[in-house]
Amino acid sequence: MATTRTELRRFLNWTLRPGFIVSGFNGCTRPPAPRFSRNLSSSSSAAAVAPQREPMGFESVGLKEYLDYRRSLYGEITHKAVLVDAAGTLLAPSQPMAQIYREIGEKYGVQYSEAEILNRYRRAYAEPWGKSRLRYVNDGRPFWQYIVSSSTGCSDSQYFEEVYNYYTTNEAWHLCDPEAEKVFGALRKAGVKLAVVSNFDTRLRPLLRALNCEHWFDAVAVSAEVEAEKPNPTIFVKACELLGIKPEEAVHVGDDRRNDVWGARDAGCDAWLWGSDVHSFKEVAQRIGVKV
Repeated sequence: MATTRTELRRFLNWTLRPGFIVSGFNGCTRPPAPRFSRNLSSSSSAAAVAPQREPMGFESVGLKEYLDYRRSLYGEITHKAVLVDAAGTLLAPSQPMAQIYREIGEKYGVQYSEAEILNRYRRAYAEPWGKSRLRYVNDGRPFWQYIVSSSTGCSDSQYFEEVYNYYTTNEAWHLCDPEAEKVFGALRKAGVKLAVVSNFDTRLRPLLRALNCEHWFDAVAVSAEVEAEKPNPTIFVKACELLGIKPEEAVHVGDDRRNDVWGARDAGCDAWLWGSDVHSFKEVAQRIGVKV
């Protein structure tokens, strides 16, 4: 299997050479990342940044050959598990972050425009978080207090709690793919295991329950619990351990090239970029050989 895994990685490196970073929609507004940087910190944020289409990827280079190669190794269903990013792939905010910060903040004296809030948010989010090596520790309150106050100029604790609690409700989020439940059901019926792998604080599990989708998954790997944030391969390895599979038997789907694609591959998983390599969970299922 070691030789097989080495061959598979070589094949991936040839067919899926990284191009440039796509600043995707990952739940909150992510500051644009420099090209080819694998050292800058990045995680989930709260408004949309339009993704760029990649000039070369699965659609143009080696997709059929790659899937045929995996079938020769693993059978008709090419992966035993699908790992899914949360914010920006499975879930998306229902309203832009800056709008929510401003609307809730009006009664607390917030006077910045949405454009100003967004710019301040990006600056604050790009700053190193010196309190911990992780942004999301337990419930993430210290980090998010810093972000909210920096973005709006308001340090009122009641304002922060109102914003913080809002993002734990099903009012704040919606599913990116309306067919997700149907597709995930078909995958599990076919014997494919499912897990969420997310840079998130401990609000993620209550949020998944609020959206009535936690039961779709066999495991949930949250960075605040695992104490490792993507692109650290530890969180992907942990998800595979929870599912009882080897990393090379899984494919991870996420919207961030650095965190999701490169991180998953460093762990030994396959990885597809949401919004570029795949655009729906039905497409994911079809690629691995499961009919929906």
